[in-house]
Amino acid sequence: MVLFYPIKATTFDIPVPGKTMIARQTYALLSVLILLTPLTQAAGHPDTRITQTIAQNDEQNSNAHEAAEKHFEDELMKKHETVAKYYEDEARKSRAKVKELEIMLAHYEEKSYLYGKKAQDLQAHTAALVRKYEEAAKADAREAASHRQIALTLKEKNHPASKTQKLSVVESYGPTVLSK
Repeated sequence: MVLFYPIKATTFDIPVPGKTMIARQTYALLSVLILLTPLTQAAGHPDTRITQTIAQNDEQNSNAHEAAEKHFEDELMKKHETVAKYYEDEARKSRAKVKELEIMLAHYEEKSYLYGKKAQDLQAHTAALVRKYEEAAKADAREAASHRQIALTLKEKNHPASKTQKLSVVESYGPTVLSK
């Protein structure tokens, strides 16, 4: 057995704006306007304390940014100088090895009778090593010059110096290193 419950039709209560509702809305609107009035007045005056504080903060931030940028560029300059010094040392070592190998090559050519059939192999091998170390020395010198140039550019950006100092550093590597 199924029981049916009658559905009672009801009307929904829709509030009709009355005097109290209008009074509440007006009061809320006025209170919001009263609270926002000082903010709009502060935004309209450029000499207020808020804008001065913002301007000071912007100036401090830009000064801090410039100082940080200069610090990191100085660090980068030091790193490039360190890398340039490393490549200069490697080029110096390669040149020393070339001199040593040239002495050995001269010995192999003068006293080839001491080495028998291996004399020509030793001479060819030593000559190849001389070429290899000469190329390495030139490549290291080019890398050193490149890193010195980058460091010099960063130094001029942060610490302006005379152009003669720049030329003396760059010219110290010679035209053969810089041309390649």
